[in-house]
Amino acid sequence: MTPDLSIVQLMLNASWVVQAVVLLLILMSVISWAAIFRKLATLKQVRAKNEDFERDFWSGTSLNDLYAAATQNARQGGPMERIFASGMREYQKLRERRITDNGALLDGARRAMRASFQRELDVLESNLSFLGTVGSVAPYVGLFGTVWGIMHAFTGLASLAQVTLATVAPGIAEALVATAIGLFAAIPAVVGYNRFAHDIDRVANGMETFMEEFSNILQRNLGAQAGTPSGH
Repeated sequence: MTPDLSIVQLMLNASWVVQAVVLLLILMSVISWAAIFRKLATLKQVRAKNEDFERDFWSGTSLNDLYAAATQNARQGGPMERIFASGMREYQKLRERRITDNGALLDGARRAMRASFQRELDVLESNLSFLGTVGSVAPYVGLFGTVWGIMHAFTGLASLAQVTLATVAPGIAEALVATAIGLFAAIPAVVGYNRFAHDIDRVANGMETFMEEFSNILQRNLGAQAGTPSGH
């Protein structure tokens, strides 16, 4: 009788260690796919909100009006808008304290934006390390299951008087399933990690460029001795 080599049957007949390894890998794969879809949605939303704010920023709207809108829209705004709001908030606080040193005003705004930028970057990079961990660890977890399964298979064959391919195949096949599932979990995680790392770098570069441009606008306004920046 030909042994049933379907994956389900192989797993039902596998040792508890191989079954545990496969279940762990499936769990890792499910969580990593959830993280991938969530990160895709997050980055799409971030890019859209940053583009909307940047379009408003360069539309000629005054800095005060932009800041008022950003303050009212704090929860729904994007990272770039929150960075802008942090810089403007610190800038206005320093002006209210009658600080007249232009360098101190600019440095304060830049430090506030840099701190806000780092917070936004930390949020964007959340769960990224998990994908990297799954991508690097899953193949080794699968390999462990394979080695254990092969050891278990050969231990069972030791008591047989005659060993044929039909008796060896099921044990080897169930062991190799662990490696296959390990690769199935690892490959999407690695691809997702690399893709998201690249996308986050692009978003971060865009936000850093905006911070420099906004700092230049503040510097020009201070150079023109504007009491409160009203345009740019």
